[in-house]
Amino acid sequence: MLTSTPRTKASSVSSQRLDRKRSQTVLVRLFVRRLPVYGWCGLAVNLMAWASSWLRLGPWNYTFFPLWLGFILFVDGLNYARKGHSLMTRSWLHFLGMFGSSSLFWWIFELLNVPVQNWHYVADHYYSPPAYFLLASLDFSTVLPAVMEIAELGVSFTWLRPRLHPTAPGPCLSLKWGVMFVTFGIVCMIVPWFLPRYTFGLVWLSLIFLLDPINNLAHRKSALGHLLARDWRFFLVLPCSALLCGFFWEMWNSHALPKWIYTIPFVNHAPALLPAHLFEMPLIGYTGYLPFALELFALYQFLLLVLRRCEDNLTL
Repeated sequence: MLTSTPRTKASSVSSQRLDRKRSQTVLVRLFVRRLPVYGWCGLAVNLMAWASSWLRLGPWNYTFFPLWLGFILFVDGLNYARKGHSLMTRSWLHFLGMFGSSSLFWWIFELLNVPVQNWHYVADHYYSPPAYFLLASLDFSTVLPAVMEIAELGVSFTWLRPRLHPTAPGPCLSLKWGVMFVTFGIVCMIVPWFLPRYTFGLVWLSLIFLLDPINNLAHRKSALGHLLARDWRFFLVLPCSALLCGFFWEMWNSHALPKWIYTIPFVNHAPALLPAHLFEMPLIGYTGYLPFALELFALYQFLLLVLRRCEDNLTL
């Protein structure tokens, strides 16, 4: 029978300690602090709201707002653990302002959806107009902070961090090109009212071309500023953040009630071309989340421009 010598045992213990130190080093690289209590609370709220929505448990079956509020708090906690600061800890005022801004932004998208009718809602019972407005506004308030929290987490990794400094607006385009872009944005907003079946996709481009050039010419942060600076990372991290949120939006919506469903021309009923759906959304429909992120960014910067707020509290 073979037995371990003291030297072999010592080397084994030393190897285990070395592996433990290596794993601790990796964790230190990923996180500089522990996940705060509010992050764990957010995760718990998210999971409970998810169960309540899908299993029809508890006094409220429709738990969109607490589900996404929990998600936002959890990701904000990850940002704090990762960097030592986050959207919420840097500025409570800006963080809460994002919720109010988000409600306004999505009501704009609801208006843009009127001519194209690409989505509509299925309710579990009748809601009076005031109740519907309040409930919808509360739910819409989570859209902007959710996308920006994911983007904040993304830019905490060096290889995803945009080259432009978070406070740098980047180069400006000429006034001539600015007018051309804004004009095209107006066209994108008007044409779907007359040809909704064929031009519904312009809805997801209109606000980019309408507002982003204005932000750029006003020396605010803009997608055009990053484009002119050839800062391609910006166009990777922000659209992908919305795409990731889109996956969770569609997943959590799939068994919820009330819920939304899609009626997209040439997509929903074209099995020979695009048969695949992921939850309620046709697979090709997820590409709409990519420009949607840029529209959210343009709307937020434009609102701050109107309010004459210099800082946006973002690190991208």
